[in-house]
Amino acid sequence: MIEHPIDPSRTADDASTRQRASHLAQALRTELRKAVIGQDQVIDDVLVALIAGGHVLLEGVPGLGKTLLVRALARCFDGDFARIQFTPDLMPSDVTGHAVYDLHSEQFKLRKGPLFTHLLLADEINRAPAKTQAALLEAMQERQVTLEGEALPIGQPFMVLATQNPIEQEGTYPLPEAELDRFMLKVRMDYPEAQQELNMVREVTRSSRADMLDVQPLRTVLQAEDVLLLQHVASELALDEQVLDYAVRLARTTRSWPGLSIGAGPRASIALVQGARARALLRGSAFVTPDDVKDGALAVLRHRVRIAPELDIDGLDVDQVLKQLLDQVPAPRQ
Repeated sequence: MIEHPIDPSRTADDASTRQRASHLAQALRTELRKAVIGQDQVIDDVLVALIAGGHVLLEGVPGLGKTLLVRALARCFDGDFARIQFTPDLMPSDVTGHAVYDLHSEQFKLRKGPLFTHLLLADEINRAPAKTQAALLEAMQERQVTLEGEALPIGQPFMVLATQNPIEQEGTYPLPEAELDRFMLKVRMDYPEAQQELNMVREVTRSSRADMLDVQPLRTVLQAEDVLLLQHVASELALDEQVLDYAVRLARTTRSWPGLSIGAGPRASIALVQGARARALLRGSAFVTPDDVKDGALAVLRHRVRIAPELDIDGLDVDQVLKQLLDQVPAPRQ
């Protein structure tokens, strides 16, 4: 546990508060890197979403450590954690909860589902049909769940980390665009480099269990109130008007870019700014730079745009088109 927790009464303008908040975020990153080897960028993106108060969609082929990363984060976080294994027969009520008749009181009582937590792992979310996937929408956007006509608030902080296999995998359902837009980031996990995979195999095979899911050695480094403080400190970091304009221009350019048939909406502009502030805090800065916006742009935009059919036929993917866009849109001078 942290020996000197952040004092909630101090503001983000206090340099010592910012510094301790940054150290806390970096300590969390250090712990996660002990469990998940070769995915440093992915870890940083997940931490950015946590600090910014957003949700993350993790995509990658099986076996790359998507579930491991979320379990490691839960281990380092002293808050409530729940996991839902999405399957084709999963019902919306299995996610949100439902009313149960109590024989003793002869009344219906609400039984809350696993959504009522701080950190939710929605494992293989695209294994379930759209109706069940949509059960997350209200919770992700409004931080509440409506059961039997009653709106029940979800405790804060609240973060959904959903994993999905590439859509080409058999037995998967594409997520609705409305739900995709609720995810702040879509993070792609790729195969590790050769040396990183060598280090990973060496570490894993030293364990008597010989698996990749042992997160017990990790330390708990933050509590729920610490996450709220990180979010508050990040939200008040200095942001120049030119950097704000740059983030909005990036999102707006996707709407008229020749290689894209559908552009990103205003939520993308908001996510670019929120993510940039979180990224600045993670690197220990008191202000946001254009690079903080640009470094997170792919993860913010890739699931909010659609590539033009002619480029799709030519074999280009959405990341390649977005990289061209990022190279063309001028950033303000630092």
